[in-house]
Order: sequence, then C-alpha cells, then structure tokens
Amino acid sequence: MYTGYELLWLFFSASFLGWVLETASAALSRRKFTNRGIVNAPFCIIYGVALTVITVFCQELQGFWLFAECMILATVIEWVAGHMIERMYHERWWDYSNDIGNINGRISIAYSVAWGVIGLVFNEKIHPFIESKLDKAKNKMSYEDQKIIVLILPIAILTDFILSSVKYLTRL
Repeated sequence: MYTGYELLWLFFSASFLGWVLETASAALSRRKFTNRGIVNAPFCIIYGVALTVITVFCQELQGFWLFAECMILATVIEWVAGHMIERMYHERWWDYSNDIGNINGRISIAYSVAWGVIGLVFNEKIHPFIESKLDKAKNKMSYEDQKIIVLILPIAILTDFILSSVKYLTRL
C-alpha cells in the first residue's frame, strides 16, 4: 500500500521520465527540440497516470503477466486520454491511423506493446530505484518540508495547465 506522498512522487517521477522519453524521441525524429508534455512544464501527464495506476494495481505481477497487464491498463488510459484531449482542445495530439491494428487512430498494437515494455521496465527497474531514493530523501527531510514539496508540485502543474489552456483558448 502506498501513501499519498509516495503516489504523488511516483506520479511526478513517471510524468517527468515520460516527458524525457517523448521529447528525446521527437527530437531524434524531427532533429530539433520539441516539448512533448501536455503543458509547458517538463511533464507528460499520461505517463504519470499510467505508470502510477500500473504500479498500484500490478504489485503482485511479474514477467509476462506484468507485461500483459501494463499493456492493457496503459492502452485503456491512452484511449481515454485521446478522447479527453480531443474534447478539451479539439485536437489530436497523436494519431496511429497508419499503424496496423489501430482503433480510430487513438491506440495501436505497436504502441500497446511499447506500453507493456515501458510498464514492465518501470515496475521492475526504475520504480525500485526511485523508491529507494525517495526513502533516503524522506529520512533527511522534516515532515513539514515534505508536505510543502508535495503541495508545490501539484499547484505548479495545475497553474501550468491553466496558463497553457488560457494560451490555447486565446489562439482560437
């Protein structure tokens, strides 16, 4: 069982790592820097949501079953996020229409498999590393300092989301 503090750190760590992965991938394919976060801050929220959900619900799984559950959960989250983004922003931020086995261009077999691999690697390698670093940090910080940090990060994301949305809406 995870505390709210641990879940928030997990969410922000996964969101940041997702942003790094997405931005590096876009930079390699486009040969220039492209911010791939939902907002201006260096966070890709879908990774934070997906990997936090996977970590909470797949704690007991290993190997193939962990891969399969990661693939299913993250694909459902990606499908829902695609719909939400289209409703909120009237845009498609990804389109898998040219991929084999896609559903309305929002999800595809190839990206579902990629999500399975990402979830597997995150749960088996990256999350334990992050958890050990957070445990060390918690032991060095007062409870009040921890609360301040945990409050600042969501406020920063929310502020960035609001400012990004206002900026987007004024372009219409």
